[in-house]
Amino acid sequence: MIDNLFARLDTLLPENWLNAIALPWTARIVGALAIWLVGKWLVRRLINVATRLMQHKQLDNMLVQFLSRTLYIVLLIALTIAVLDYVGIPTTSVLAVFGAAGLAVGLALRDSLANFAAGIMLIIIRPFKIGHYVEVAGVAGFLEEIHIFSTTLRTPDNRRVIIPNNQIAQGTIIDYDAKPTRRIDLTLGIGYQDDPAQAIALIERLLAEDTRILKEPAACVAVSELAESSVNLIIRPWVKSADYWDVRWHLTQRIHAACAEAGITIPFPQRELTIHHTGTLPAPAATPTPETARV
Repeated sequence: MIDNLFARLDTLLPENWLNAIALPWTARIVGALAIWLVGKWLVRRLINVATRLMQHKQLDNMLVQFLSRTLYIVLLIALTIAVLDYVGIPTTSVLAVFGAAGLAVGLALRDSLANFAAGIMLIIIRPFKIGHYVEVAGVAGFLEEIHIFSTTLRTPDNRRVIIPNNQIAQGTIIDYDAKPTRRIDLTLGIGYQDDPAQAIALIERLLAEDTRILKEPAACVAVSELAESSVNLIIRPWVKSADYWDVRWHLTQRIHAACAEAGITIPFPQRELTIHHTGTLPAPAATPTPETARV
């Protein structure tokens, strides 16, 4: 039975098939496998060298990881095409199939691709850094992570907010910690009967007593507006960005207490209503007596 099987194979296969087909294809497969293994080893070595070089240039870790992964994928695709070409598979057709598939996937995932492109831009441009307090896409919080498709913030009340990168790239980005110093802007309204010079001197003393307030740039305290119910003073000291909120809250409390102690009023909006009457008032309606009420 086995002899009959081999005899049938000899009739189906071409003459000298071992030398014509089996050996050449075996050599191609072994060679392709060797190219793949050696090529993958070289790709990894190249990625390691490129990663160390980027780290030596002190690039951002997120940017280093992204560029390393992208370069690794590109080199693997090139290696795969080279292996297929060595085996004898027409790579032109393969590239055409991948191109058509990529176009279809791109049309279906255009929003994700927009987030991907925005993520690349955010990683390369780096408009903010991890740990900074930022305001993006209408959300304010501490920046925790920047991924390819989304960015993660932690709000002051400890909520985790994930924002698509495309919304961040198309909107306004406010980085409150980008600069080492910030200016506190406060407005104090005092009564018209109070002395503005006294209030300014009082506030300047409070500012001088707080060691967290910077000497340079100098703080500004001045009359800014004669409002309807008050004389408004602007108070603009400079502090370190890390001390902004603590100084603002503490300074507001101290100004209120100091004004109350010095007798400086802090008025609230009020209106005076004056009624002018030129005619005679109508006589009040008579109150019915119990007898007339019964009728």
